[in-house]
Amino acid sequence: MPKEIRGIVVGSRNAAVGFPRAIEILRGGGSALEAAIAAVKAVEDDLCDQGVGTGGIPNILGEVELDASVMDGRTLAAGAVGALKHYPHPIEVARRIMECTPHVMLVGEGAELFARTHGFQPANLLTPEAEAIWRAVIHGERRTEHNVYEDRYQLYMSVVQRWRELLHRELFGTTNVIVRDLAGNIACAVSTSGWGFKWPGRLGDSPIIGAGNYADNRYGAAACTGRGEMAIRCATAHSVVMYLRFGFTLEDALRQAMLDLRALDDPYAEADTVMNIVAMDRDGNVSAASTSPEATYVVQTIDMETYEERPRLHVPLRE
Repeated sequence: MPKEIRGIVVGSRNAAVGFPRAIEILRGGGSALEAAIAAVKAVEDDLCDQGVGTGGIPNILGEVELDASVMDGRTLAAGAVGALKHYPHPIEVARRIMECTPHVMLVGEGAELFARTHGFQPANLLTPEAEAIWRAVIHGERRTEHNVYEDRYQLYMSVVQRWRELLHRELFGTTNVIVRDLAGNIACAVSTSGWGFKWPGRLGDSPIIGAGNYADNRYGAAACTGRGEMAIRCATAHSVVMYLRFGFTLEDALRQAMLDLRALDDPYAEADTVMNIVAMDRDGNVSAASTSPEATYVVQTIDMETYEERPRLHVPLRE
């Protein structure tokens, strides 16, 4: 029988920048929800990360739109925000929606109105570096830099060029964190600026409870990064938790949720890194899966001095 683990944080590799704050909160007896949000906020503020928060690559119009969600596994309460402009911490706005409204998700202008009336301070999210990349790609002066998404991103950029002609006569990133606190409660938080050069108003899986984020103390939690549209179509995060509910081991639950993706026809899903999932069972045991054989994730307990990077379970999209 696996040992129960309390005081643990697991997440996508880029979430490591927020682990020190999350561990500090857990060691002080703070809640899983507080720790998860603190970790994600640190990534939102990391200007070196161009897939989350301030400095994220903008949409086709040059506007940074942010998505985020949070879920409390103790109560199954959830909050989400989508296509939010001007506010650098969408994860905090999502939490406020969860705590202060009868809703789960607000998007666009309504989300901005909510943020403004609840005292959040606006900021310029478009950094000079992100704007320079946007201008160069939109005007055809450069291709996106080579990365693990190259093949499908170039296919996507062919669509972007058509959008550019319509609207104007390297860069995918999401951070997710799952935390179990000393009381045994689980929470999950996800934040992203979405696909660079996306169509305005596009929502991926990150703000959608059940697709990119799901947490339930009774069974566990899961969160996704990668091709969000696929996670939406398969309700991937919820699927992992559902398989845990049905008695699957953590690794088998992850594997089956990944195998479910094989039923989808998606021309943008041919490269290796299409889907990544991190997960935790109700006892605090953690694992992760990816369609890429090189993908990793990070984990840290309150007894560890720093985080540990581990390989993900490899489940290719095609047989």
